[in-house]
Amino acid sequence: MTANPDRRAFLGTAATTAVALVAGCSDSDGDVPSETASQGNAVDQYLNETDNYDGTIQDETDSDSVTVAVGADGNGGALAFAPAAVRISSGTTITWVWTGNGSAHNVVHEEGDFESEQSAEEGYEFEHTFDSAGTFRYYCAPHLNFDMRGAVVVE
Repeated sequence: MTANPDRRAFLGTAATTAVALVAGCSDSDGDVPSETASQGNAVDQYLNETDNYDGTIQDETDSDSVTVAVGADGNGGALAFAPAAVRISSGTTITWVWTGNGSAHNVVHEEGDFESEQSAEEGYEFEHTFDSAGTFRYYCAPHLNFDMRGAVVVE
């Protein structure tokens, strides 16, 4: 029994398309994109409407602890985290410190790994130690409609 010519044409086209798609997944050097680049893209997509994020992930990989302001200027008021995105090493503790501006805020990890209480009190603190690599996206629940979001990239 011989194969149907239409089937052969289809399989040939499918194989060519698959090769082209795989080739399109590499960067200009022919290498597969790095994990760091894909983490940056995930952060860019998550923070694309956050007006105090300019595409820069603040590098704090040499720090044991990092402070993020809650209620910083952005998104039409005191409705931002500053910095909006930070890169840290595994084992680093982030301390979110409330400015006392912009009414009550909280910090909520979108996958539920951590969540603070809501507070409007200046100096209120919440901390979390990041022990595993990954990208951790978080937001302020009362101000999510204002795009009060942040991200931590852990290496």
